[in-house]
Amino acid sequence: MEKRRKKQMENQEGKRLHTVTDWVVDVIVVVVLAVFFVQMLGEQIRVEGHSMEPALMAEDTVLINRLSYSFFSVERFDVVLFQNPKSEEKIHMKRVIGLPGETVQIKNGKIQVNGSALPERELPEYTVPGLAENPVTLGDDEYFLLGDNGDSSEDSRFAIIGNVHRDQILGKVWFRIAPFSKLGFIKD
Repeated sequence: MEKRRKKQMENQEGKRLHTVTDWVVDVIVVVVLAVFFVQMLGEQIRVEGHSMEPALMAEDTVLINRLSYSFFSVERFDVVLFQNPKSEEKIHMKRVIGLPGETVQIKNGKIQVNGSALPERELPEYTVPGLAENPVTLGDDEYFLLGDNGDSSEDSRFAIIGNVHRDQILGKVWFRIAPFSKLGFIKD
């Protein structure tokens, strides 16, 4: 009788240990997945400067999706975070205007892609065409990026930025979390 009771107690202890071990493993997996998704889909960045106004104002806080472009293409009008090709420590936020293989030019303040105006959305006038005064043909992995604030933006029109390569794009700006009154998705 004593052996049987001892064996039952050992089985109960084994079950408890197994339950605790399962619980600890589950918690660790959930924490690792949460950290991964927060880093990939929810990294917070504060908007600096006025180059993306009126879409994004200085001091707005947005979330960056670093995973999106691993599975999907960069699209025209996406707002992206990218590493300045000329300065490793500088990060910018701009809107994608020209896609790989296209030719971009700014004539009379209006953006033209492959010789045609972009009718899909209302864009500001760019009175300073910079490098885009003449046609700029993009390479196989290059993008032409502009700020929404017309002439108050350091962007692909200037040699300090120029064309941006795909590997310099860090992620898509997809959601504004502050100020709370403007909480919501970023419109492409």
